[in-house]
Amino acid sequence: MKIIEIIADTGHTDTISGIASQYEIGDIWYGPENPDGRVAVSMLVADEKLQTVLDAAQSALGGAENARILLLPVEASLPKPKVDEEEVKRAAITVTREELYDRIAKGAQLDSNYMLLVFLSTIVVAIGLIEDNVAVVVGAMVIAPLLGPNISLAFATALADTELMWESLKTNLAGMTLAFSLSMVLGYLFQLDLNSHEIMMRTQVNLETVALALASGAAAVLSLTTGLPSVLVGVMVAVALLPPTATLGLMLGAQNYYLAAGAGLLLAVNIVCINLSAKVAFLVRGVKPRTWIEKRKARQSMVLYIAIWLVSLAFLIAVIYWRAPLFPE
Repeated sequence: MKIIEIIADTGHTDTISGIASQYEIGDIWYGPENPDGRVAVSMLVADEKLQTVLDAAQSALGGAENARILLLPVEASLPKPKVDEEEVKRAAITVTREELYDRIAKGAQLDSNYMLLVFLSTIVVAIGLIEDNVAVVVGAMVIAPLLGPNISLAFATALADTELMWESLKTNLAGMTLAFSLSMVLGYLFQLDLNSHEIMMRTQVNLETVALALASGAAAVLSLTTGLPSVLVGVMVAVALLPPTATLGLMLGAQNYYLAAGAGLLLAVNIVCINLSAKVAFLVRGVKPRTWIEKRKARQSMVLYIAIWLVSLAFLIAVIYWRAPLFPE
């Protein structure tokens, strides 16, 4: 449950009241008219109605230059409001498109903080891999920001947002390049212990790895769309992109091309599976643009996007089967 506050010209008051009546919003109150001729109208809206009410307000006030729509959190409401169980079941998501965009787009921002986190987490994970220290590796997996751009890429295609799509690709490429280059230098400088369990784990790929990555990508989207981002910590640990990237760099730096091939294959599987399952999860959860033109563009990008990742996954599975008899564990 949240408060939708609409600040618009006084002439739009009847339109806003009509929206509240249409969607059976009982708690609505009006502020005094401001000197600029605008008035603030607030509505207490249940989670399952948030997206539809927001979309209706944007459609009605989209042409008003000085109108503003605010979404405000509600910690508690007394007395406890009645809940329509059937409507809750029909609601696909409990977080609005706009809230998702704000959360997910932050993970696609290429700035100094992102690059610094990649730099530090790469050093930490490389030390953990070399020293065979699982606690250090897990710590690096949690602080590494590489999962964010992949989730934002799937989200961008769900909304047909080209700008966010390219920003996600750019951020992902920059982070992966930094992590790979730094770990390659560390692999050249340090003596690697090939008996390290943490290193060897990141050089082996099988169908269980594929299933884990698919499930984790979907779990990441589920945690976001249900408003439980804390679950992302578990997802990051389950299918982190940093350890195989670092292992690939370390092995190439040490000129061990056989183990580097295994780490590279694991990295490719994780990237493909995360993007594929995240896209399907956004689709199933009903995340889509507001206008029909954007919806048509999103459907086109969705078909192309899913097809690309399905073909890529099929190719990687074929490589896994081909590689297994050549390089038995």
